[in-house]
Amino acid sequence: MLDHLVFTVRGIVASSDLYRSALGKEALTFAEGRKAPAFGRQKIDLQEYGKEFEPRANTPKPGPADLCFARTESLDAAINHLEPLGVEICEGLVDRVGAMGSTRSVYIHDPDMKPVESSGYPEFS
Repeated sequence: MLDHLVFTVRGIVASSDLYRSALGKEALTFAEGRKAPAFGRQKIDLQEYGKEFEPRANTPKPGPADLCFARTESLDAAINHLEPLGVEICEGLVDRVGAMGSTRSVYIHDPDMKPVESSGYPEFS
């Protein structure tokens, strides 16, 4: 089971705000004020570019990752939630294949231009 990922970001506040507002994930605060949006039993540790903690990637930098979340609510609900926030959908609805099979997805970008995919499996709809 995956415990956590570490993303290098340009701004902790902007990234935390997107995960909270657009995706409904509150950031945990731990270890000297570090932030990590939580997703069930997993989290994404956010580290600020130029202030990375050890051990770290050989060349940490903002942006080089894609991320997908399976949603239990309809993608229409997700889209309707994003519109009043002014969060632009950069692609979708599109057919994709996820870890559990065929899915429909929409994509947004986080503040560092990482694609963040929201997928809806037929059995969740």
